[in-house]
Amino acid sequence: MLLYQKESLRTLINPIAIGRRLHRHRRLLWQFVLRDIQLQHKGSMLGLAWSLISPLLLFGAYAFAFIAILKGRFGVVPNETRAEYAIALFLSLALFQLFQEAITLAPLVVVQNSNYVKKVVFPLEVLPVAIFGAALFRCLISLALVIVATSIWGTGLSVTAWWFPIIVAMLALLSLGASWTLSALGVFLRDLAPLMQFLSVVLMFTSGVFYSLDKVPAAFSFLRYNPLWIILEAGRRVLLWHLAPNMNDLLYLGMISIGFCLVGNLIFRALTPAFSDVL
Repeated sequence: MLLYQKESLRTLINPIAIGRRLHRHRRLLWQFVLRDIQLQHKGSMLGLAWSLISPLLLFGAYAFAFIAILKGRFGVVPNETRAEYAIALFLSLALFQLFQEAITLAPLVVVQNSNYVKKVVFPLEVLPVAIFGAALFRCLISLALVIVATSIWGTGLSVTAWWFPIIVAMLALLSLGASWTLSALGVFLRDLAPLMQFLSVVLMFTSGVFYSLDKVPAAFSFLRYNPLWIILEAGRRVLLWHLAPNMNDLLYLGMISIGFCLVGNLIFRALTPAFSDVL
């Protein structure tokens, strides 16, 4: 029996109702977020320090390839230095990694916690939110490093940086919607996990992580409607290049992000009653 028969559609897609449910289980959610953060580095000598070291190592690898060898430039602002490109690249990777972790970890989160599925009182809804919360924690560490880097080697921050939290919030909603959707579908489609690993690589090279839209051939101009591309481009504009965001893009992004988050939650709650039949 689907959840639609138990709750009205209006209740299911009500963002206030979703917020209230998550707030009601905030202590449990916080425990699972901490558990996911700790499990990622369990048994390692450096422990939580890897949350700082990992993004730096990843950035070092991409910086060597795209700065030292390919001489990459975003080319949006004049006289762009290698340091400015490096900081913009690090920012792009930090933002993209939040969405990447959401789509690659979500398909297995319910399957790996199948012991909770048949517990009537356990709110399965918090499981995808917990892996998203752990990913957000790592993303915020990387963003803090970006702010420090641009303050030291870049051009610092300006008034346009006030737009940045809004852009991150839209990315969070998009990632959370993807996490809910894929965690529900992953129960029934076990091939989804390896597929998302491949798709995350494709998205990395089609979402403007390493280059701006101006460098894309006209035949592929449709890529500008990729919400991730808009997020990365807008994030670089307001935080690093001191340029105002495109308001049409933000409006489009807001509708996509909010809609995707609500639909993702709807899909998860609608499919939840069928989890026990599969697991």
